[in-house]
Amino acid sequence: MKAKEIREKNENELKKDLVEMRNKLAKMRFDISGKQVKNHREFRKLKKDIARILTILKTQKT
Repeated sequence: MKAKEIREKNENELKKDLVEMRNKLAKMRFDISGKQVKNHREFRKLKKDIARILTILKTQKT
């Protein structure tokens, strides 16, 4: 997800997306440890998307 797309969403949508991504990240951690996931790059991408959302949420509050 691009930063521009994230900025277009309102705060409630961002919080909802954040919860979804964190749940997906937790599931992916277990799948990676069980060697059920072959695409590890998706894990890294998900972490960066979470960081982008958190950064934009903080900048919108100020």
